Amino acid sequence: MTLAETEILLGPGRPHPAHITKGPDIDGYPYSWDGLGLVVTQRAVSGIWINLWPGSTARLPPLVLPDSESFDAQVLREELIAALDNAGCQHAVNSTLTFGRQASLITQPADVCAVFSLPGRDDHVPHRDRHYLNVIHKHTA
Repeated sequence: MTLAETEILLGPGRPHPAHITKGPDIDGYPYSWDGLGLVVTQRAVSGIWINLWPGSTARLPPLVLPDSESFDAQVLREELIAALDNAGCQHAVNSTLTFGRQASLITQPADVCAVFSLPGRDDHVPHRDRHYLNVIHKHTA
């Protein structure tokens, strides 16, 4: 889908500052609609990101998730892994994005990546020593 078609469906997105500075032909930076980010390459959508942070509230546009409600973004790494296992979805550690206070996994064969981190000082979460989901993303190009 082109960026123009996407903006017809979702309304104007907020472009990453690099798009504003260098123009719409720069590739690889997201356009944002609240918790949804779409990566644009050659003016077409090449990736999708659902952005979360511990203790936040995420909202996705109705066309992305119809009849959705806001929800607390406090998904623990163990909870997502258990849900994937229960659904029979294969996954592995994403060693490229697992380092320091961050951990990541990638589903197989879909190659959807989930990134988790320990909560920051200002994050309001019940478990300060556990990894919470920050972002889920998938690149198609």
